[in-house]
Amino acid sequence: MFNKRFKLSILVFLVLSILAACSVNSSNSDSKKNKDDSNKQKTEIVYASAKDINDMNPHFYTGSMSAQGMVYESLVENTEDGIKPLLADSWEVSEDGKVYKFYLRKDAKFHDGEPFNAEAVKKNIDAVQKNPEKHSWIKLSTKIISCNVIDEYTVELVLSEAYYPTLVELSMTRPYVFISPKDFINGETKDGVNGFSGTGPYILTEHKTDEYATFEANENYWGGSPEIKKITSKVLPTGETTFLALQKGEVNFVFTDDRGTDSVNVEAMNQLVDSGNYQMVRSEPMNTKMIVANSSKSANPVSETAVREAIWYSIDRETIAKNILNGTETAANTLFSSNINYADVNLKKRGYDLEKAKEILEEAGWTLEDGAKVRTKDDNKLVMKMYYDSNSSSQKNQAEFIQASLKEIGIELELIGEESTSIANRRSTGDYDLLFNQTWGLAYDPQSTIAAFTSESSYLHTTSGIAKADELYKKIDEVMMSTNEEVRKSLYADIMTIVHDEAVFIPITNGNVTVIAPKNLKGISFKQTQYELPFELMQFE
Repeated sequence: MFNKRFKLSILVFLVLSILAACSVNSSNSDSKKNKDDSNKQKTEIVYASAKDINDMNPHFYTGSMSAQGMVYESLVENTEDGIKPLLADSWEVSEDGKVYKFYLRKDAKFHDGEPFNAEAVKKNIDAVQKNPEKHSWIKLSTKIISCNVIDEYTVELVLSEAYYPTLVELSMTRPYVFISPKDFINGETKDGVNGFSGTGPYILTEHKTDEYATFEANENYWGGSPEIKKITSKVLPTGETTFLALQKGEVNFVFTDDRGTDSVNVEAMNQLVDSGNYQMVRSEPMNTKMIVANSSKSANPVSETAVREAIWYSIDRETIAKNILNGTETAANTLFSSNINYADVNLKKRGYDLEKAKEILEEAGWTLEDGAKVRTKDDNKLVMKMYYDSNSSSQKNQAEFIQASLKEIGIELELIGEESTSIANRRSTGDYDLLFNQTWGLAYDPQSTIAAFTSESSYLHTTSGIAKADELYKKIDEVMMSTNEEVRKSLYADIMTIVHDEAVFIPITNGNVTVIAPKNLKGISFKQTQYELPFELMQFE
């Protein structure tokens, strides 16, 4: 009996010992997991994006600019205090404004280990220049005669004539940024590339189309390794899906994307902030959200100045800004806000006035017969199509609001939601009546948006049908070459007056970039552009 009890006691002791050991191991495992999760939370950002990063070739325009901005860099950087050094330590400009000599930094390397030097700069700029049709919208591409290697870390850019926005356009997110020559195909990039090695603070390490893309910190970055070690772009539908993902912690960061689209609406943003887990950070006004009208579509009512002007008067911008956008943006009455260089111009005021809109249409011959809901002229109905970004709930709401307003003055507006890439294609081909768009923004305007007035890939169809198109294009050429500040101001005033009077760019609101991020993420700031964020400056407490 004693032996049996003794054996039983030993058995119980062994079982309890095993359970205790398991408990300790489990506790240690949980502790390690929690520690790993905590470390991960302090070094990783997972942001929601409504679209895939697409082709990351920096000499093309289909890729996500926020993603490209992490990987590639330019010679100079556009900042609040003006143009500053980036991959170029310094530069000189000849007296006639035609030659730019850049002295390159000597501590930068491409992600694949290739040296960044004058030869790499020349190969990249030459690659861009070998695809002139793709880059015709950027005036600098039409001015570059040659890019010459002076020595290993000195390169010379020769222009056909003086062009004052040269440094600004060299600072843009694309196309004058640098990819390793090893990624070129047959010495060029216009037919694609076989890798995405830049010099930037992050390296693209994994990409699963329409699902996610992963970027890891460049530990050899010339500017120092970023505190945030991993950034994941996760493709999610805007709205409820992204909101729930933020609540569950599946993503922890959202921001206004390349097309001005927010992943969650204002109510959801406020709810996330009220939870105590997130913060909201907004930039200063960056751009103008607008409706672009196709003046070249001669068989369509939108080609008439009177129709475009009537649409302008029919938009209640204050209500859109206050109610639809919850005060996150301000009403815009001109193409450029007055804080943009050269944009403080005295232009005709057009407020919200439905009676004025009706009067303009009547005078132009668009009449509303008894009992009819749509105006007609020469048996043609006043009907148009307007395209908006299907991923943007705010654009959809604005479109429906404007549709209802135009109905009151006898205009029928058919609304069509499409992917932003499809809308961009319509803009370049001219296959549209009206569409939502936005100006280039604070760092690049007015020169970049205005230069695009003459580009087939941008706003040529918007401007080519107006009466003063030839005069407009002539003045654009003159202003870009002008070295006289007073002459430049006068030319810009004329250009802005022409497009304003023709009402081809119908402003709605002044937009900004909004970030929703974990409350303990510090260093959130903005560049002089709505297209990218300086993730490398961020860190968790």
